[in-house]
Amino acid sequence: MKNVRLLCAAGLLAFGAVNAAAQILIGQTAGMTGSVAASVNETIGGAKLVIDAVNAQGGVHGEKIEILRMDDAFDVKRASENARVLIEEKKVVALFMSRGTPHSQAIIPWLDKYDVALIGPSTGAMVLHKPVQKNVFNVRSTYQREAEKAVQHLLTIGMTRIGVVYVTDSFGQDALEGAMAGFKKAGATPAALAPADREKPDYASIVPKLTAAKAQAVVWIGSGLAVVDGVKALRAAGSAAQVVTLSNNASSGFIKQLGEASSSVIVTQVFPNERSIGQPMVKEALSLARAKGQNELSPAALEGFASAKVLVEALRRAGPKPTRARVVAALDTIRNYDLGGLEVSYSPTDHSGIDFADLSIISDGKFKR
Repeated sequence: MKNVRLLCAAGLLAFGAVNAAAQILIGQTAGMTGSVAASVNETIGGAKLVIDAVNAQGGVHGEKIEILRMDDAFDVKRASENARVLIEEKKVVALFMSRGTPHSQAIIPWLDKYDVALIGPSTGAMVLHKPVQKNVFNVRSTYQREAEKAVQHLLTIGMTRIGVVYVTDSFGQDALEGAMAGFKKAGATPAALAPADREKPDYASIVPKLTAAKAQAVVWIGSGLAVVDGVKALRAAGSAAQVVTLSNNASSGFIKQLGEASSSVIVTQVFPNERSIGQPMVKEALSLARAKGQNELSPAALEGFASAKVLVEALRRAGPKPTRARVVAALDTIRNYDLGGLEVSYSPTDHSGIDFADLSIISDGKFKR
């Protein structure tokens, strides 16, 4: 088979080794604990490579960057409240790398009320791309493109009985639309459709739908532990179906949580293979990581790295003592900015970011082409 690469207001923390001279405050709310903590903390680590390197060289226009993190534990209401605290009370210049579709949607009213940019939300939801959200600047590609490509890949390699499991929130509905587009283009239909509650997925109901359909493959749209537990339940039921999940689960922590159940799992990707050292962005990130004693990167770390490069470029263009308005205006001037082999562009009518999607199969506890 051809492998296609596919602050809870109480928890305010300083991001990175930033000293008291830090002058540019950036805010972040994300699930640093909870079901998506593994991948969130890997994205933070990747972003930290960029921020620490910039600060070590004196910062941007002589001002160091301090990122204030608030843990929302992947809870939508907490994400919204954290955004309010960061914007209204902490007076951050911009927000950075929220995690989750409904979570990022809950932040938008605060962005629009105060005209604050959100840079690099860690979600590929189409709702953040179209219609254009004036204060949301995406870096990663869309979930719809990932899901569509995943279905097309499975059909191309001869799998005709494909089940789809989708979480019942805005993320799940968005990615499901992409998956259904993949079926439609091929004149096919899913063998089974199984909704999964976001908080308490009922595997005793989901898995029998897949096994009854004799699914050869399953596109599993969900996050973190919910997918891990689902795959384990599927294997426990005796199914050897190929499982494809989206890039929100592209982390080393996700593989570790899967353990022996990681066999025959594919994770879609929106950044180059983290082992492609000939790729300039990967080479740069790996060099900075090795300088810190880290010998490996993960797909999630590369996402954080890329988003942090966009953040730094926006601050550079905004000039000394950047304001919220100047950061938004600066982002809208970015055209064909080279992140290292991948380009990102924005304009007042397009905040889509990078258009890249590939697939990666997991084997031997690693992401592989």
